[in-house]
Amino acid sequence: MALAIRREEDFGELNWFQNKTIATSYPGLLSKFLKQNNIAASIEEISGSVEIAPGIGLSDAVCDVVSSGSTLITNGLKEVHTVMVSEAVLIKNGSLNNTKTSLLNQLTFRIEAVKNARQNKYILLNVPNESVDRICQILPGMRSPTILPLAQSGWSSLHSVVREGDFWEMIDQLKQLGAEGILVCPIEKMAL
Repeated sequence: MALAIRREEDFGELNWFQNKTIATSYPGLLSKFLKQNNIAASIEEISGSVEIAPGIGLSDAVCDVVSSGSTLITNGLKEVHTVMVSEAVLIKNGSLNNTKTSLLNQLTFRIEAVKNARQNKYILLNVPNESVDRICQILPGMRSPTILPLAQSGWSSLHSVVREGDFWEMIDQLKQLGAEGILVCPIEKMAL
């Protein structure tokens, strides 16, 4: 959660917020933060689309959850101070019955599937048949790549999964082996 102000504003210290109006969906957390930092500011509680408040004259600043910061930038704002850092944590009670343990296992499986998907991409490429074995060594996939013959003789379509961070390291090797028509697609969920 962070405080953000208009991009053109100069910001030096937290006292910038003194006597300002701050829009937020988290008035309790913001109020506590302001009190801890001896800042007297008005809080304008808004549910959703907090980042538009300065642009329509409702507030001088916003306090909102920020992940990439792209929504702030889109609305002409800049992040100037972190109010708090948080993360979601799942804690298991040691004495769950079988039904609740089964539900918990389903939930954790689904969470892991989404996490795995974010770290990987689905890659499709057309490859000359003589390069298939070498490309399979570069792109081993989850178990092995899927290879389908193309209508054009001597060529195959190779489908695999690649870790997001490894793709750019592999692309030159794939092209040198004759790969073309390379498509990289996001994976929504990935159950291992």
